[in-house]
This record gives sequence, structure tokens and C-alpha cells, in this order.
Amino acid sequence: MENQKVMNRGLVVVGAVLIQLALGAIYAWSVFTPSLTIEGWTKADTQWVFAIGLASFAVFMVLAGKKMGSWGPQRLTIIGGLVLGLGYLLAGLMGGTDFWMLVVLIGLIGGAGIGLAYVVPIAVGMRWFPDKKGMITGLAVAGFGFGAMLWVKLAGSWGHLIENLGLSTTFTVYGIIFAIMVLVGGLWMKFPPAGWKPDGFKAVEADPLKPAEDKEFNSNEMLSKPQFYLIFLTFVFSAGAGLMSIGLMKLYPMEALQANGFSEVDASAIAGTAMAVCFSLANGLGRIIWGTLSDKLGRKTSIVIMTATQGILVILFTFMAGNEYLLYLGATLIGFNFGGNFALFPTITADTFGSKNVGQNYPFVFLAYGVGGILGPILGGKMGDLGNFPMAFTISGIAVLIGTVLTLMVKPAKK
Repeated sequence: MENQKVMNRGLVVVGAVLIQLALGAIYAWSVFTPSLTIEGWTKADTQWVFAIGLASFAVFMVLAGKKMGSWGPQRLTIIGGLVLGLGYLLAGLMGGTDFWMLVVLIGLIGGAGIGLAYVVPIAVGMRWFPDKKGMITGLAVAGFGFGAMLWVKLAGSWGHLIENLGLSTTFTVYGIIFAIMVLVGGLWMKFPPAGWKPDGFKAVEADPLKPAEDKEFNSNEMLSKPQFYLIFLTFVFSAGAGLMSIGLMKLYPMEALQANGFSEVDASAIAGTAMAVCFSLANGLGRIIWGTLSDKLGRKTSIVIMTATQGILVILFTFMAGNEYLLYLGATLIGFNFGGNFALFPTITADTFGSKNVGQNYPFVFLAYGVGGILGPILGGKMGDLGNFPMAFTISGIAVLIGTVLTLMVKPAKK
């Protein structure tokens, strides 16, 4: 196959980033919650939409993996974009404040659209960039991280959409924008022709986990391997610690800062900066940098370094949270490592079980994110109710260090 007859693979990067920017909508939910509480929603009500959205995202991602072979990546992306856009559009057109309506339209349907499209740029990108799998995955999923910040700021302090247009019109506008971005990005979501390789590509991997070409594992084969469970549990611990930190990044430092003599107003401002700027930006950058580093260091080595440093940092955070500058440092480093999960776990899945089926296999690994998303925040909340946030961070940090040991045990998979 002559390379000049093949699509420019740079377009895959553009498409992947466009799609993931729109899918990052799920993490922007917090910008809508103050308006809903004014409408009479409880804080718990607002979290139900987010929780259902995350669950729907994870479940439909497994379905997308199963359908990628028969539907093809482009059709899967288009369906995902239309479902996501329709959820937000209908939520806006129907008034945008009824609890069950938003649970169904934005939680269930919006989450389903995100789940259907999410794995496509990862699977397609790895096929086009066999030489830079970590980098392309990192770039794609960084769009997801930065997208959250973009939609929060447009609705709030940059674009003032909620203030100027109201909640329902903002949902409508977002629905249209999300659908257009995913549909445009989907134009380039095609696998390369069979046997295509980039110019000068040599199949030399930095990671010894890479299986031979005849060792491509399907989902059933993968689920029978101990390597899957070692990787899965490491992701549970690592994601759980990160998601617990996100949930408590405002509450716990505010408490710790006030205990050290800061006023409530100052403590709130400092903790807000730690979350919105330090953690969020580092989360997006961590996806790109960890992904690129793993192309050089190998996936297993990268996860060992990331989880070992994260475990120590999460434990040390109990000493950092009450000091303004140590808090900024801690939030940045924990956010940076948290972002690395989303670049490193898809690529270790590809290196251990083959790139060909990563679209089908990674959704099963990603279910670990859902498990961590339940366990981490619940642990943080329970310990917070007992007045012992430091214990929550200590337990989480130890769990992440156990993940480091589990990763060290991952050996190449055999048929």
C-alpha cells in the first residue's frame, strides 16, 4: 500500500481531540448544579445525574467495544455524537430543571453517547500510530480533561452562558455544539488499510509485554488471564485515590487551612485555585506527558513509577493540605499522576493483549474506573463524616502502593 494514497494520519489527531473535547462534557456537570439548587434541588439530587452519567458511560463503552467490529469506528462515533447531543438538546427544550428528566436525558442518554464514542479515538489512534501509541492516546484523552474546563468556563466565568441565556438554553446550545464536534471529528475515525505501516516504522517496542502478531487476545481470552486482574485492580486503586482527591480537594484543604489560621474566605479561595487550576491543568498535561514518556520507558515501568509516586503523594497530602504552597504542589502532582491513568491503562492493555482488539478489550479494563469511582469517594465521605480525612488519604495511598506491586507482577500473556 503506497502511503500517498492513504489519509494523512495527522487528521486522526485532530479528529480525536475534537471528539474528546466534546465528551469531556460529563466533568462539566458541576457548573450547572448551583442553578439547580436555586430551583429546589438538594445537593444529593445534583450528584445523582453525575453518578448515573458515569455509570452509563462505563456500561455503554463495553457495548461500543463489542460493536466496533460490526458497526465500524466511524458509524460508532456518529451514533455516540448524535446520542450525546440529543440528550442535552432535549433537556434544554424541555425546560432543563425537572429531576427525572435530567437524570434520563443528561445522565443516562448523555452518558451513553459519551460511552459509545470514547474508545473510538483511542483504538483508531493506536492503529495509525503504532510507533507512538502512548503519545496519541495521551493527546486524545487530554482533550477529555481539557474539555471539562472549557465547558465549565464557557457556561460560567468566560462565556457567562448560564447567566445570559439561562440553564435550559445553555443545555440546548451545548447539545448542538457537542453533536457537531463529534460528527466532524468522526470524519477521520477510520482504521488504516490492512498491512499499512508508517514510513520508517520498525516493530521494536520499549515494552517487553508486547505480544507477537499471532498473540492478539479477544475479550474472552483476556478475561481468563491473571494479567487482566492485576491491571484491573491497579486501575481501581489508582483511579479511586484520584477520584477521592477530586471529591475532597476543596473540602479537606479548607478545613486544614482554617485549622492553620486562614479565614474561611481565604481558605475557600486557596482550595478553589488548587482544584480548578493546579489539579485540572496538571490532569490534562499528565495525560500527554505520561503517554509520551511511556513510549520511551515502556508501559509497565511508567505505571510502576506513576503509582509509586502517587501512593506516596496521597499519603503526604495530609501534611500538605494545610499549607497554601504545599497544597498547590500536592494538587498539581496528584492531578498529574491521575491524568496518567487514562494514557497508560489503554496502552498497557494494547501491549499485553494486542492492539488489534484494544477497542473491545479496554472497556472491560475501564470498568475499574467505575469501581474506583464508587469506592474512593465513599471512603472519603465516610472518613470525613468521622472527622478523619487524613485516614482516608492514608488508606488510599497504601492501596495505590499495593497497585505498584501488582503491576510488577504483570508478565507477558501467553495463548
